[in-house]
Amino acid sequence: MIEIQLGEVGAHRVRLAISPLEEVLNAIRLLTRPGRSPVHARWAVANRPTLTCLDVPELVALVKGDRYFPDFLSPPPTDAWTAVEDQLEAVTRTPAEQVSLEVTMSAAGRDESELAELLVDPDKTRDLLAEQLGRCWDVLIRPLWPRIKDVLDTDVHYRTRQFGSGGIAKVLTGLHPGVMIEGGRILMPTFNSARLDLDDRGLLLVPSSFAGGIGVMMTPPWQPSVVYPARGVATLWEDVPALDSDPLAGVVGRTKARVLRALADPASTTTLAQRLGVAPSTISEHVKALAAAGLLSARRSGRSVHYRRSALGDELVASAS
Repeated sequence: MIEIQLGEVGAHRVRLAISPLEEVLNAIRLLTRPGRSPVHARWAVANRPTLTCLDVPELVALVKGDRYFPDFLSPPPTDAWTAVEDQLEAVTRTPAEQVSLEVTMSAAGRDESELAELLVDPDKTRDLLAEQLGRCWDVLIRPLWPRIKDVLDTDVHYRTRQFGSGGIAKVLTGLHPGVMIEGGRILMPTFNSARLDLDDRGLLLVPSSFAGGIGVMMTPPWQPSVVYPARGVATLWEDVPALDSDPLAGVVGRTKARVLRALADPASTTTLAQRLGVAPSTISEHVKALAAAGLLSARRSGRSVHYRRSALGDELVASAS
C-alpha cells in the first residue's frame, strides 16, 4: 500500500495525461504474464511470439518484475498527451546516475545476475533500452494506437467530467476499487509500501489500456504519477458490427448509424474518423446532420468540439438494438 499525502498545494494540482510509452511497458508486462488479463487474452496469445522475435531481453528483464520497474522508461508527459518520439528522446537524456539508481531499485529482491550487466555501463544501457522501447512501440503498439488513444481520450474526458461533478475524491476513488481516501491521504493498492507527500508539482493521472492494476511513479526527480486501468478497454477488440444487419442503418444510413453507435462516450470528429476508418470530412458532414436532427449534443473542450449522443439519440439506438 502506498500512501499519498495530498496537502493543500498538491490537491489543487492534479492533471490527466496520456503516455504512449506507458502502453509499451504495460503491454510487455501483460505478454510476460499469461492469464493475467482475460480482456486482452487473444491479443496476448497472438503477440507473445512477436515479443520473442523482437529480441529485447534487457527491456523484458526490467519490466517483468512484480514490484518495481524503472520510471525513466516512461518519462511523465508534460502535456495532455506527448508524442512517443518526444518521450523516447527524454529517455535518452536520462542521466547515467539516474539510470543506475533505478536499475538497482528494480533488481532489489531479484536474482542480481539477471540485471548485473545493465549496471556496468549505464549510458550504454539507457541507449539500448530506448532503442528497444522504440522497436516494441513500432511493432506492438503503433498499429493499434488510433484505437488505444481513442479509449484513453474517452477515459480522460470521463475523469474530467468527474472533477466537475465530484472533485478530486470522486476521481481518485473511481480509478480502481482498491483506492481509498482517508482525510487528506490517498491509499493506493500496490505491492510496495511507501509514503509520498505531494508538493507544488502536483499529481499526474495516466490511464493505460494494458495496465493490470494501479502503478505509482514516485522516484525523484519524476513528477508523482498514478497509472491506472482505463475504462472501456474491451472496446479495443470489438469488431465493427455487420452493417447490413443493423436496423438503425435502414433509418439513418450506414455511416450515420456507425457514428451514433460510436458516440456513447464523447469524441471529436478526428477521433471518430480514426475509429471508423472514414475520412474526417465525411464524418464531419454526418455529425453535423445528426446534431441538426437533435440526435447528438456538442461540447467544446479546448480547441476541439466533442460530440456524444443526446437523450433522443440514446433512445433511437436503444430502440434499434
